[in-house]
Amino acid sequence: MEPGPPHYFDAKPGTASKRRTVALALPDGRLDLVTDRGVFAGAGVDPGTKLLLLDGPAPPDGAVDLLDLGCGYGPIAVVLARRAPQATVWAVDVNERAVELCAVNAAAAGVGDRVRALTPDAVPETVAFAGIWSNPPIRVGKAALHDLLHRWLGRLADGGAAHLVVQKHLGADSLARWLVNEGWAVERRGARMGYRLLDVARASRDR
Repeated sequence: MEPGPPHYFDAKPGTASKRRTVALALPDGRLDLVTDRGVFAGAGVDPGTKLLLLDGPAPPDGAVDLLDLGCGYGPIAVVLARRAPQATVWAVDVNERAVELCAVNAAAAGVGDRVRALTPDAVPETVAFAGIWSNPPIRVGKAALHDLLHRWLGRLADGGAAHLVVQKHLGADSLARWLVNEGWAVERRGARMGYRLLDVARASRDR
């Protein structure tokens, strides 16, 4: 059988590297980010990612651990590190090319000392996250996506929450229902541009 086309969630992209630079403009500053072939949104920052950074919550104060789940080349991780100057941001992706780019972009933005760009198994099991931000890889398939969320949502610290952006037509509402059925409290923070912003936290035992 012939191999299928490469995906951004492959560990080692099969496409030849050809780096380029894209801009991310936000009210609190602009970033020029190095991207490449074989990574998510290599031609420009994904609209869902930008919406999460525009309409999502501010990161918590203090020397906390934050997670960018599915970091790609690092737009979320770098912005979180700039907005939370005492935090350590763990930037996780299975795509090794993306992880390398995330580290490059964090260093260029002056936050390389606080962004830990790693593949998933390299993150110490002892780390608990005060917040998770993610534009999750919906196209990886439902079973793999559910496994991914089970693994990382379970590592939220007490009082922590995850903030997800999901396209409506790619199953945002069904994902929210699944999360509720799995025992999570889900609130829709906002909806525009065809996306849902979901806040996910542990459900209260009193409910």
